[in-house]
Amino acid sequence: MLIFGSLIPLVVRLFAWGYNACMDNRAQELLREVLTLTPRERANVAAELLASLDETTDNPDEVQAAWAAEIERRARRVLSGESAGESWDDVRNHIARLLSKQ
Repeated sequence: MLIFGSLIPLVVRLFAWGYNACMDNRAQELLREVLTLTPRERANVAAELLASLDETTDNPDEVQAAWAAEIERRARRVLSGESAGESWDDVRNHIARLLSKQ
């Protein structure tokens, strides 16, 4: 949780900065209200919002199978050397640089 705990505020600020410009007043008001919730409550709200966007299937088995296939595809790319990925330090530093330019 330490890694995600340190990343979440950076990502939230990065995305909020980009998306707030496009949100209407009602959405901004809802966001402000949701941000006053505890981290667990915010996570539950976020999960529900994300689930509401997935109109392709309501079948959890299909969703799980799709994620398993995606994970397997990505793992094959890494194991074959096709994709090296990026280190956590590089990703965190990149996000920090983006946020410092705001």
